[in-house]
This record gives sequence, C-alpha cells and structure tokens, in this order.
Amino acid sequence: MSFVNLMRQKDFTPDVSYEQVRPLMKYTYAWMFVGLLVTSVIAFLTVSMPALIELRSNRGVVFGAIIAEFVIVIALSWALPRLTTGVAALMFVAYSALNGFTLSILLLVYTSTSITATFIATAGLFGTLSAFAFFTNLDLTRWQNFLFIGLIGLVIAMVVNTFLASTALSFLINIAGVLIFMALIAVDTQKIKRLAASPEFQADGSLVAKFSIFMALELYLDFVNLFIFLLRLMGNRR
Repeated sequence: MSFVNLMRQKDFTPDVSYEQVRPLMKYTYAWMFVGLLVTSVIAFLTVSMPALIELRSNRGVVFGAIIAEFVIVIALSWALPRLTTGVAALMFVAYSALNGFTLSILLLVYTSTSITATFIATAGLFGTLSAFAFFTNLDLTRWQNFLFIGLIGLVIAMVVNTFLASTALSFLINIAGVLIFMALIAVDTQKIKRLAASPEFQADGSLVAKFSIFMALELYLDFVNLFIFLLRLMGNRR
C-alpha cells in the first residue's frame, strides 16, 4: 500500500498494545527531538555570529530559505515511498536547520526568559496532549479535515492582517493558532498509533524507519507552531 493510502486509512484502532506501536513511536519522537535540537542550535548560532546575522537580515536569503522549506516538506510528503531512509533523514535535518535560520529572529525580538518559559509550557502541553491522544478511546482523527480547513483560514487571516495590522485580529489569530495546533498534536499522535497498528506496519518493519521521519516532521511542525503562537501571546519583547 502506498504512503498516501496508508495516511488516508479511516479504520480506528483504539485497542492496541504499546508493544505494537513502540518502534514507530520511539523513532518518531527521537527524530522530532533531533529536529528541535538542530533548529535550536542553528537559531543560536545565527544570532551569535555576525556573518550569519548579516545573512539573516537579507530578505532575499530569508525568502529563499522559506521556499526551500516548502519544497522539502512537499518532497517528503509525495516522494517518501521513493526516497531512501538516509535521504529522507537528510532532508528532515536540512529542513530543521533552515527553520532554525528563519526563526532565529525570535531570539532577537523576545527575551530569553520568555522563550525559555514558553518552550517549557509548549513541551508540557505537547506531552499532555500526546498522552491523552494515545490512551483515549475517542477517535480524534475524524477531526483532521476540519482542522485542515481551520489551518487554511488561519493562514488567510494572517495574510490579511499583514495589511490591516490589527492588534485585536492578531490576538484572535494567536488564540486560534494555539487551539488548532494543540488539536493537531493530539490528532497526529493518534495517527501514529493507527499507522503502527496497521497490518502493513506489523508485516514490514522496514516501513518504520522511513515513516517515522515523516511523522516526526508533522509533530515537529505542530510543536514549533504551537511554540510560536504561545510566544506571541505570552512573550515579553526586548
């Protein structure tokens, strides 16, 4: 079965043992940690080195980095079945590094205390929501289409607000962003559980290494975006 078909499966399997899903979850969260670590290191290096600060101030370079991030995400989404595990891993690390470069501006805008406190809050929410999604018997994956629509609406509102510069709308956008990505963390965690329990994964352990990278990317994006929206709500500017 193809990657896209596996991701679109609608069967919900709440009664699975941890042993069944442990390999995929272990590698997924390990890759997610690697991604967050790479992003953090690159972000700190960017604001610590004059040459990188100058490079970060070039809008053309930043725009190119953002385009490259989109290309990597699309490539991982659609070409994953044809990629080797090594190539997929390199693409994920490259994406994490580019994201660290583009997000390094947050270290210059917000205080280190705010960033630390927000990261801890994000990690706590992430862990709580992941645990809830894993142990609940509710089928959270049925909400993923609604969340996708909400995500599109969120992006449109953000684009509109770049022209309006409305403080009230910005506050509502940040609240909506926090709620949407909290929900996505729970949904994506349950997707990992469903995939790991599928006959394809039980029959072919080689799928775990490759799929764990893509699932790590989804959780990584959920974590980073939740962190950003929380920082906009809670953070103190320099």
